[in-house]
Amino acid sequence: MEVALFEPRIPQNTGNIARSCAAFNVPLNLIEPLGFKLEDKYLKRAGLDYWPLVTVNKYGNFNNFLASKKTKRIISFSKKNGIYLKDFRFQKNDLLLFGREDSGLPDSIIEKSNFLISIFMPNLQTENIDQKGVRSLNLSVACGIAIYEAHKQIYFQNGN
Repeated sequence: MEVALFEPRIPQNTGNIARSCAAFNVPLNLIEPLGFKLEDKYLKRAGLDYWPLVTVNKYGNFNNFLASKKTKRIISFSKKNGIYLKDFRFQKNDLLLFGREDSGLPDSIIEKSNFLISIFMPNLQTENIDQKGVRSLNLSVACGIAIYEAHKQIYFQNGN
């Protein structure tokens, strides 16, 4: 399993995701352009002293990234009408792809993915402008939930 971030913008989110990747021994792929430099102090602080424990790969653009991952299933995450996370079955070689904090994944990227997944949120904001709710999860939270669920399914089948 691997994680990929499409054009991440907030260094603290990427640092937190890197920490989750280190905890689960999952490589982190960063697809440029990034909204920060890899030397950013907020990125380093959020990842704490776990940076040596995570493999970070950087790609100049999505096409370069995609070309290097031909043998992987690309599993995109979005709030846009995907299969609910609880209903999806992960495999060991899956690559979990997340979009920008401000705009998510563009449709052109989602179309190149094998699957689109959404994380169920009971208090999701609806189209009804009078009804308040949450628009989306923080990127690092969504990524942590997805890594955990995928890892649980792959390595602890049937509760073992």
